[in-house]
Amino acid sequence: MTFPESLHDTPPAMMSDHLIRHTTLRQLQIFEASVRFGSFTRAAEALFLTQPTVSMQIKKLADTVGLPLFEQVGRKLRPTEAGTELHKSCREIFATLSNLEMKMADLKGIRMGRLTLGVITTANCFAPEVLGEFCQRYQGIEVALNVFNRDQIIDRIKNNEDDLYIMGQAPVEQTDDIEAFPFAPNPLVLLAPRDHPLVGQTNIPLSRIAEEPLILREPGSGIRDAMLRLFNQQDLSLKVRMELGSNEAIKHAIVAGLGLSVLSLHALALEGPDGPVALLDVEGFPIMRKWYIVHPKGKQLSLVAQAFLEFVQGIEPQIRLQLQEQWPDMKESLDQQAVA
Repeated sequence: MTFPESLHDTPPAMMSDHLIRHTTLRQLQIFEASVRFGSFTRAAEALFLTQPTVSMQIKKLADTVGLPLFEQVGRKLRPTEAGTELHKSCREIFATLSNLEMKMADLKGIRMGRLTLGVITTANCFAPEVLGEFCQRYQGIEVALNVFNRDQIIDRIKNNEDDLYIMGQAPVEQTDDIEAFPFAPNPLVLLAPRDHPLVGQTNIPLSRIAEEPLILREPGSGIRDAMLRLFNQQDLSLKVRMELGSNEAIKHAIVAGLGLSVLSLHALALEGPDGPVALLDVEGFPIMRKWYIVHPKGKQLSLVAQAFLEFVQGIEPQIRLQLQEQWPDMKESLDQQAVA
């Protein structure tokens, strides 16, 4: 019997037999999540597992590899050199499986398949409506809607974790690495409780709003940035009472009289013009923005993802008309944006 002179001459089946027999894809998934989050606890939460289960599977994987995979540096969990190499291989394996799944879905046609959509928190009231219409057209499609803050969405884009993303503004810091397509109007409006003394007044100076306590979105939010930019243009300082990270929390805070705030007009779709919060007629508002559909540059879209991209790029007139019918005062601003 002769043996290969080097590992390069070793048949792949012989080289990988040990890992194939003693390692599971679930273990690799748990390991990859632990590296990504830097925490067994956070990995467990993301994968809907218990922390002891994650620790046990990581230990089994380390025993199989024969080397420690993590080291504790202060309060941070970091991969060892062996862990770093294994993590690179995990990403390659999962990318290959993802491509295989995408090809299988394409072979089945868009009557079947799965769409994973990453959505910024400010779009969580808007994206389900768009997905609903898409699923009515393609009823065999399974969809997953993952809602995260802006920083988390940017990380997911970098890691290519979802098929497509909906954002309120394209990440400027990644201009060379992403494709971003504006597809629907996203007016930002200034809101007050229904019984506020400014309700019903017209052309309210922005300086008057600066006298009121304000509720801001969390740092990094596109709405927050647009609001601060408008006030900074007039050298106005803000009286910030609190910062909140969700549309619903902000609406409840407004109704409770804690302050005024800026939200997407889409966040009021269910309440409508007669809801507990009222739009203020303030100079500089509405701030006319758009929703964007985003994906990493060069990403090979599945047939389902491509169908969704084409679908949303054709729905702007419909969404603009719906906003105009529900909020007639917005008609002029929406028409101007459409022309622009």
